Order: sequence, then C-alpha cells, then structure tokens
Amino acid sequence: MLTSLVLSTLLITVLSGCGAASKSTTGATDTTAPAATAKTEKSTTLRIGYQKYGTVNFLKANGELDKALKEKGITIQWTEFPGGPQLLEAMNVGSIDVGHTGEAPPIFAQAAGTPLVYLGHEPASPASEAILIPEKSEIKSVAELKGKKVALNKGSNVHYLLVKQLEKAGLKYEDIQVAFLPPADARAAFEKGSVDAWVIWDPFFAAAETSAKAKILADGKDTVANHEFYLATRTYAENNRDTVKVILDQLAKVDVWSKDHPKELAETLSPQLGIDVPSLERAAKRRAYGILPIDDALINEQQKIADTFFKLGLIPKEIKVKDAVLPATK
Repeated sequence: MLTSLVLSTLLITVLSGCGAASKSTTGATDTTAPAATAKTEKSTTLRIGYQKYGTVNFLKANGELDKALKEKGITIQWTEFPGGPQLLEAMNVGSIDVGHTGEAPPIFAQAAGTPLVYLGHEPASPASEAILIPEKSEIKSVAELKGKKVALNKGSNVHYLLVKQLEKAGLKYEDIQVAFLPPADARAAFEKGSVDAWVIWDPFFAAAETSAKAKILADGKDTVANHEFYLATRTYAENNRDTVKVILDQLAKVDVWSKDHPKELAETLSPQLGIDVPSLERAAKRRAYGILPIDDALINEQQKIADTFFKLGLIPKEIKVKDAVLPATK
C-alpha cells in the first residue's frame, strides 16, 4: 500500500506538467549512440542512457520494461555510459531521452544548458560512495590529503562528496591536486600508485575493495545524501506522459524485488557488467531502494549543492534547481 501511494504521488507530480558507450535494442550492441532527433510528438522509440549500476540497470537486465513498452508499440534503445556527466552530455545533444545519475551531474548539466527535468529519485545512499586509499597507504585522515593527488570523475556525484569531506577536515578544494579521470582510468591510476586517493561510487567502489583491497578513508555517511535521480529531456517528458508512467511503474517494481534479493541481483548483473558477484552483492546491500517524488526538501538539497559548486567556480553560473522540475496540476 505504501509503495502504491508513493508511486501514485510521484506519477502525479511528474506527469502533470505538460510541463563512449554500448547501445542495444533489446539485445543488439553498437558503439554509436543514436543520432539527435527533434522530439515534438509521442515517440515510438525510447532512448535510455544507463550506467554500470543502479535501478535502471536492473530494469534493463530483467527485460520487463522492454516487454511492457513493446505492447504499446515502443522500442527501447539502451546506451551505456561510464558516468553521469557523460550520460547527460548525450542528453544535451539529443542522443538520449531518459537516464539516471547521482546528485551532481544534473547540476553541472543544467548550468551548461541541458534541457533536463527531474522525474523522481531513490532514497539517500551515503554509504555507496567513498574516498578510497591503497591498502598500504599511510594516510590516516582526510586532512592528510593536503597536497595529495585525488582522482575522480568530474561532475559526478562523488565530486560533492569530496568537496564536503575536505570542508569537514578543514581543507580547501585548492589544497589538493585533482585528477579528473573516468572510473576505468582512475582505477588504473589508483592501482599503479599514480594517485594517492580515489573518490568513487558503487559498484566500482565495491570492486576496488574486493579485488584491489582498497581501504575506505571516508564515505558519505553524515556528510552527503547521495541520491540517484531519474531524468528526462523536458520535451520527452511533456510529450510522452504515458511512457514516463510505465517507466516509473517498472522502476518501482524492480526496486522492490532488488531490495529483497541482493544475491540473485548480483548473479544476474555480473555477466552483463563484467563485475564479480561478491562485489555486486556488497554494493546491493548498502544502497537504499524505492522511487520517491521530487519535493521541496529534495529541491532545497540540490540547490545547496548547486550553490556550493558555483561558489567554488565549478559551474559557470548560478542556477535554480526548481526550474528543472515539471509543475504539478493546479
């Protein structure tokens, strides 16, 4: 009953507003994202961007969304991205319609003019991202990162984690050397000792713990919320309300199953992601589940992040997060 109530609230909020990578169309694989097209009416193709982990990824694995939309004459094109910033760059140029990211990417994207809107979000999962150090590192605290080289994916959710952890330790952002690297390159640099620390999210975080014996210097607990967001282009959300409703419905269903079956989930995703089952199960057990609507409290949280990034000069202009939220029925 609670799940139904939350989902109903979410759907009313999102739908009433009328307001590289690998691609697959229910199985096919390519290395080129679909070309940009103008979306001015209901579409028979839904282009979803996804990452290596998250509810959208679970949804792709179980095939239920493909089935539900096929009955409505809609085909899905799935395109994988190494991180949220890259996914939203694709959204900005019109290559995808819907995707998911952490907290920071939508802020960078909105500041860059991406016509995105928030559809909904997952509960906070602060333990699902962390600052990692090598097994034999002598660094004992975040304060000891002063002057050290730290790797992260620019504009990703962990960008805010790093900023807040440095602030908490009495350091300024300029006190460290930042190396902007996507997850695969950051992992290589981390293992070679080319960087002193790595700020990363699951499942890369869990994989580094299990296979590289990385140690947690600090995670997001008591520092950041770390929400996962579902996003779409404004035009797609406004013109394809029924499809958005099906997406949110299926996300809610797979979330309920995933919460209660972490091992089965890990076994399903392992061959698809190329990540071992123990790492995926570890990641699945420390994240939160559930599809929630975008409310004022959430908008305020995102606005704080946006204001912080602007003050640090990480985004070129001030933004209003509420401008990327579709209006509810009046």
